[in-house]
Amino acid sequence: MQTLREQLPVKAIIGVLTAEPPILPKVYQQLADQFGPIDYTSELLPFTSTTYYEGEMGQGLQRQFISFKKLVDAGTLADRKLFTNQVEQAFVQKDTSQRRVNLDVGYVCMAKLVLASTKDHAHRIYLRDGIYAEITLRFYRKTFQPWEWTYPDYRSPAYIAIFNQIRTIYREQLNV
Repeated sequence: MQTLREQLPVKAIIGVLTAEPPILPKVYQQLADQFGPIDYTSELLPFTSTTYYEGEMGQGLQRQFISFKKLVDAGTLADRKLFTNQVEQAFVQKDTSQRRVNLDVGYVCMAKLVLASTKDHAHRIYLRDGIYAEITLRFYRKTFQPWEWTYPDYRSPAYIAIFNQIRTIYREQLNV
């Protein structure tokens, strides 16, 4: 039997999707109150890879990625997803069920980018309380690489560059 090794903490990230960027400071304050200071914020990027969210969230969607200074246990992914679901609900348009913000929770470590989901699929592993985990990207040959199931936007050179930047911050935090 092998001896269990302590796992390195991971870098928490959130992909934020909205058609209303002015609400982001309030969203980010709630996230920082729960997860600690934000240490990286990408530019706002046009979200054009799908129209899936337009019916609920409107047109002109934009995506921004943030990461948090405090490294966390990878095993807290489900907790973080459950909390961000509450944050999404706090920003639902009054008298509707339409979200104004969508929060894709995950983490970066040296080998991969993992995202949480509430939807099951063949390549996702159940964690608990209706939350699944998916290895969305792998770090291979000095950059993140997609899998066959990786969402089109997460395959884009712009997103890959962001995740490589976040991984560099993480590596520096680990002193690797």
